[in-house]
Amino acid sequence: MSYRPLSFNLLNLALMALLFVISLSVGVAEFRWAQLFDFSDSTQLMLISRLPRTLAIVLTGASMAVAGMIMQILLKNRFIEPSMVGASQGAMLALLLMALLFPAAALMLKMTVAAVAALAAMLLFMLMIRRLPPTQQMMVPLVGIIFGSVIESAAVFIAYETEMLQMLGVWQLGDFSGVLQGRYELLWLTALMALCAYWIADQLTIVGLGDTVSVNLGVNRTAVLWSGLVIVALITSLVMVTVGNIPFIGLVVPNIASRLMGDKLRQSLPAVALMGASLVLLCDIVGRLIRFPFEIPVATVFGVIGTVLFLYLLLRKSPHAA
Repeated sequence: MSYRPLSFNLLNLALMALLFVISLSVGVAEFRWAQLFDFSDSTQLMLISRLPRTLAIVLTGASMAVAGMIMQILLKNRFIEPSMVGASQGAMLALLLMALLFPAAALMLKMTVAAVAALAAMLLFMLMIRRLPPTQQMMVPLVGIIFGSVIESAAVFIAYETEMLQMLGVWQLGDFSGVLQGRYELLWLTALMALCAYWIADQLTIVGLGDTVSVNLGVNRTAVLWSGLVIVALITSLVMVTVGNIPFIGLVVPNIASRLMGDKLRQSLPAVALMGASLVLLCDIVGRLIRFPFEIPVATVFGVIGTVLFLYLLLRKSPHAA
């Protein structure tokens, strides 16, 4: 069974629009669509809480899925994502140190420091895996998990010694319950980063084919590699600063898209973004309804639903198989 990009993207867009409306309708506070334009409490609730939260979910899901796709292309491995190469943990450690040493620093400065830390962690990881033999590619995600755990352990130790464990917990487990108007706008920069990734999608695909192919086709591998890594670092730090870490989006969604649409990045990137937004919307809705009026963090729900989908696709025959 094959999937045409346009029809598949339209289907994903329709699904995301449906989930978007459902997300706006779900919540503890009373809300009525009939009073939306009456400048009543429903109007204020929509503008201050419901709409910012839903937009934050869409931006987070789409951008983290794109970041995961970029990492998998650049490192030529389908089993990694930003939280498995130390990027998320590096950004989290940097935010913790900034909160301890420079608590009054501007949010943009904290985000910049987190992005630099995420980039440094990814570069260190790439240096580590260069020592692995080409036949041991399955060791790459294992090394990444261990590497990320070491950074996270350092962050937990510092937080424990400074009584900052509660704040660290907010960054470790992403949640959208605290998103309000004025607290999510930085996430619009992730949309800009995703557009930049789409702009260089063909070059990223060529770099993912190897050094020899890049040289033969006249692509500046170093420039494209750095561009991809900077995009991933910025997306990771922006999401970490705003809503915290939501793992596995960048692992599950790109694998689903590649199984259904192939490995052409320019063709699959819109589908990756739409599927990422839709899946995170779905998980957030489930997390809000399953123990209503209480919430289960979206990272927990996504870990369950995403894992089931990922295992199903691994066991299912690829539509692109010969």
